[in-house]
Amino acid sequence: MDTNSTVSRRRFMGGLAAILGYLGLGPDAELWAQATRSGRRRRPTEAEYDAFAKLSSNENPYGPSESVLEAMHYGFKYANRYGYPDGGILEAIADHHGVKTENVLLGAGSGEILKIVGNTFLKIRKKVVGVEPSYGSVYRHASGIKADAIKLPLLADYRQDIPAIIDTTNKNYRDVGFVYMCNPNNPTGVIVTKDEIASLLDAIPVDVPVLMDEAYHHFVEDPRYETAIPHVLAGRQVVVARTFSKISGLAGIRLGYAVAPANLIAQMRPNGTGSVSAIAKWGGATAIKDTAEQEKVKAITLKLRKKTMAELEALGFDCIPSETNFFMVYLGRQVQPVIEEFRVLGVRVGRPFPPMLEHLRVSIGTADEMDRFMVAFKEIFPAGKSVPTC
Repeated sequence: MDTNSTVSRRRFMGGLAAILGYLGLGPDAELWAQATRSGRRRRPTEAEYDAFAKLSSNENPYGPSESVLEAMHYGFKYANRYGYPDGGILEAIADHHGVKTENVLLGAGSGEILKIVGNTFLKIRKKVVGVEPSYGSVYRHASGIKADAIKLPLLADYRQDIPAIIDTTNKNYRDVGFVYMCNPNNPTGVIVTKDEIASLLDAIPVDVPVLMDEAYHHFVEDPRYETAIPHVLAGRQVVVARTFSKISGLAGIRLGYAVAPANLIAQMRPNGTGSVSAIAKWGGATAIKDTAEQEKVKAITLKLRKKTMAELEALGFDCIPSETNFFMVYLGRQVQPVIEEFRVLGVRVGRPFPPMLEHLRVSIGTADEMDRFMVAFKEIFPAGKSVPTC
């Protein structure tokens, strides 16, 4: 790797090398902690941000691979142009999934894809059917465009209730714009099996679109899971949303895409913004082919997830089995004050997810960040867990 690429890595990874060792906090993190204790809130400075262990947003802590950084550097060649060569991003995605480019739509992160689906299929006060908790931006967007959401509870084992989704969709057929399913689910990390997906599609009206949010697809080990891409290939009214933010480390670059039958993409396309940059396109075209890097990130992430969950369970805290780069641990007390205690100790953890307000979502960071998390956890819960678990 040449000097320019090395410098680029420093820029793109946002000062990863500045993250402190887990046994101590630097002065910048302590200033932020003092502000938190005093009740004042402000956006952290760059140094303060870099000093935190960032376990709140399910990011890839390692950043883009060298090959992706090189591709993005090349993309700067077109930073001043419209209608530029884009690295063959659509073709790369289509080839990866065995579809045509007419089946692919780009977005600035999969978040834009989710909004495009809402703007396309939730007109005339239509409803989205899904579960809660899940990735809530879909429901918030529905409310923002004067549509509505029918949110069903999870089952006792935190799985999505497929029979209830089927029943609700059929009973509200005329009002349903689409069904939303995050698989694996965020924030629980629990999958919907391929058999459950097939049963859902077979049991609801064939013209009801199903949005499958597969942001965490790459981390799944459970053999009962399968991507919904085969249903797209079969012509079912399925939209699969993917992101480069997680496995490929491009959260700050903003790149995602949809794979769907051509008729659905044609309906969705007018609601796109065309806001994906040349840099993102060149990076994505390389990232989707860099399977070796994906496997490396997956391996270390799952190793650290399993290690951390085992340490928590040894302290008496139950964790929900996860198939993602995050997990949830049951605390036996309200999570919001605990989130603040972690922040004071220099560790950012997940927000509350109603109605699971005694569960804490923890993203998997680097080994040092996970060590810092455990040190902070033991300080917050010095006696371990003394209340019954759920």
